Amino acid sequence: MSEASEKQAEIAVEQEHVDRVYARLDELRSEAEAMRDKSYEYGREATPEALNERDVMLHHANRTLQALNAESEGLVFGRLDLGTGDAVHIGRLGIRDQRFDNLLVDWRAPLAAAFYQATPEHPQDVIRRRVIRCSREQVIDVSDDLLAPDSAPSDMRVIGDGALMAALTRSRGETMRNIVATIQKEQDEAIRAPESGVTEITGGPGTGKTAVALHRAAYLLYREQRRLGGPGVLVIGPSPVFMSYISRVLPSMGEHNVELRALGEVLDGLGTSNIDDPRTAEVKGSSRMVKVLRRALRLAPPDAPDSFKLYYRGAVLKLEADELKRIRRNLHNKGGQPNKTRMKAADALLEALWQQARGLAGDDFQPDRDRLISEIGERIEFHRFLVAWWPALYPMQVLRWLSDPERLAGAARRLLAAEEVDVLAKSWASIAESSGSDWTVADVALIDELRMLIGPPPKRSRRAEPEAEQPRRAVNYDEYAHVVIDEAQDLSPMQWRMVGRRGRHASWTIVGDPVQSSWPDPAEAATARAEALIGQRNHRKFTLRTNYRNSAEIFDYASNAVCDLVDPDDLPSAVRTTGIEPDVREATAEGLAATTRESALDLLERAEGTIGVITTMSRRDEVRAWLSDVDESRLRVVGSLDSKGMEYDAVAVVDPDGLAAESTTGRRALYVALSRATQLLAVIKPS
Repeated sequence: MSEASEKQAEIAVEQEHVDRVYARLDELRSEAEAMRDKSYEYGREATPEALNERDVMLHHANRTLQALNAESEGLVFGRLDLGTGDAVHIGRLGIRDQRFDNLLVDWRAPLAAAFYQATPEHPQDVIRRRVIRCSREQVIDVSDDLLAPDSAPSDMRVIGDGALMAALTRSRGETMRNIVATIQKEQDEAIRAPESGVTEITGGPGTGKTAVALHRAAYLLYREQRRLGGPGVLVIGPSPVFMSYISRVLPSMGEHNVELRALGEVLDGLGTSNIDDPRTAEVKGSSRMVKVLRRALRLAPPDAPDSFKLYYRGAVLKLEADELKRIRRNLHNKGGQPNKTRMKAADALLEALWQQARGLAGDDFQPDRDRLISEIGERIEFHRFLVAWWPALYPMQVLRWLSDPERLAGAARRLLAAEEVDVLAKSWASIAESSGSDWTVADVALIDELRMLIGPPPKRSRRAEPEAEQPRRAVNYDEYAHVVIDEAQDLSPMQWRMVGRRGRHASWTIVGDPVQSSWPDPAEAATARAEALIGQRNHRKFTLRTNYRNSAEIFDYASNAVCDLVDPDDLPSAVRTTGIEPDVREATAEGLAATTRESALDLLERAEGTIGVITTMSRRDEVRAWLSDVDESRLRVVGSLDSKGMEYDAVAVVDPDGLAAESTTGRRALYVALSRATQLLAVIKPS
C-alpha cells in the first residue's frame, strides 16, 4: 500500500471514531436540554424543596450545555496507543458512552498528560502518539510520533513527521488559537503545575507564554472546580487589542468563568486605552506617587472655607485659618480614611468651639459643654460648613485638583523634581478640560490607590455625584480565586499595587519576559511586585526557551537589537527556517508614506494571514491615514505598545529608530516590534 493510501486508511479509522464522538455529543446535548426543561416544571410547585431542586438542576443543565456548545473545531485532536493495547482519544472535553466507557478524554485529565509529556527517552507506556486534525466533524489529517518502536505491533502504521511544524506555518486569524493539540513538554509542565502560590512563566518572544497561561487557567478550572468555580479567574493583559486577540481561547475549551481585563479596565466604572507619553507614564507609575497622593489628601480642598463664625447665646465664636489647619492636621495624623472620619471632624470642630467659648466665659456668659455641643451640632450653618470644609472625596476629583501646579508641588515636595511636577500637572490639566474623558491607563492605578486611601463616600453624596465618578458596582478586591498577569514585565509599581488588591487570597500565574520590559526601573517594580504577592509561600518558575513564532531569519534580526544589552541565555532559540531574510528599506521623509504603502501591499500579496504595520505611538494615526484606502480586512496598523503580546503573519516596522527613541527602554521596545512576525518581516527606515 502506498504512503498516501496508508494515510487515507488511517484517516478513515479516525473518522469512524470522531463520528461516534459527535453522535454521543448530540445525545448528551439533548439530555441536558431535557433536564433544563424539566427543572422549570419543578419550579411550579413553589415549595422550598422544589425550588432548591429546580435551581440545582438548572445550574447543572446550563453548565453542561455551555461546555457541550463550546466551539466544536478540533473537538478530537489526539490519540495514544498504549502498551496495554488500549487506544485513548484526547479532546477538548471528556465524553463517555452509554456504558460509561471513555470515548474522549479531556486534555486536562491525568490520563491525557502523557500526550504532552511522553518522549522517546521516557515514553510512559505510549507506543504511538497521534495528532488528529479536523475541520469541524471531518478528519482531514493525521500525524504520528512513534515513541517505543520496539514495542510497536508489526501492523501499526506511522503517518507523517508530527504536527507542530504544520501548526507553526498556518496563517494567523483575528484571535489567538488554542494550542491543545500541539502543547510541548516544557509548556505542559507549566500548565499542570500545582494551583497554590505563584507560578511564574518566563520566556522570550514566540515561546507560547500567553497560550500556556490561558491553558493553565483552563486546566486549573477543570482540576480545582470547587475552589475556582465560584470566585473565578481574572486575566489581566496590556491592552484591549491584546485582550480581544486572546478572547476566544478559553471559551473554545468550554471555560466561561473567566474575566478578561486590560490594565486600563481593571477598576470597575472606568475603562480607558489612552496611553501617556513614556515620560509621563514613568512618573505616574513610580512608587513615589503613593506618598504624593497621601500628602494630597492632607491638603484642604480648593474651595474649603478658611474661617468659621457663628453667634451662640450672645457670644461670637470664630475659628480662624490657623486653627482650622491645626484641626485638619491633627485629624490626618490620627489616620483613617477621610470619607470615614467626617464625624470625627465634626467632633473636633465642636471641641474647638467649646474651648473658645470656655475662654469667653464670664458673668454674662456661662456655657455648658454638653449643651453647646448639642445645640451647635444641630445648627444648619454648622452642617453646611462641615460639608464644605470636610467634603466627601472622590478619586478623580482629587487628581483633577492636582492639575494645579502649586497644589501638586506642595504634595510632591522632596518627592518629585520640578520637571516631574510640571509633567503631571499638564497631563491632569488636559483631563480637567475634557471633563474626565481622557484618563489614561497609568491614571487608573492612581485612581484605584486613591479609592483605598479615601474610603467609600457617604451614600447620600454617592447619589449626588456625577455618574463619571462612580463605579458600576462596589469594588471587592478579594473576589478572584486565581489571577493571571500577562506581560508582567511592563507593570509599573503603582499597577502592581492595583492588581495585588484583586488577589489578596488568590493564587497567581505571572507571565513575562524581562528582556521585553517597557518599565525603566526593574528593581523598583520588583519591590512593588513582592509587596503585592506578600504572603504567598509557594513560588515556582518555568522558563520557556523555544521560539515557535518567528523564523530563525526574523528572530536573528530582531535579537540583534538587544544582543549587547542582555545575557544570550535570556534569548530563546527559533526552531524553523524559511530562507527568507527580512526586507530592509530606506526612504526619505517625503517618500516614507509611499514606501510604507508599497511594503504593506507587498506583504498582503505574499502572506495569507494577518498583516501588522507597527510604528511609534506618536505616528500611529499618521500611518493609518497613509493606508486608509487599502481595502483589506487583514491589515492592522498599531503603535509599539499596542503590539505587545500580538503576532502577525507578516509585519512592517516603520521608523525603527523613532520607535526605540520614544520608549524609556529604548531598543527593548524595538525588539518587541521586530519579533511579532511569523513569516515575513519588512523594516522601513527614514533616511
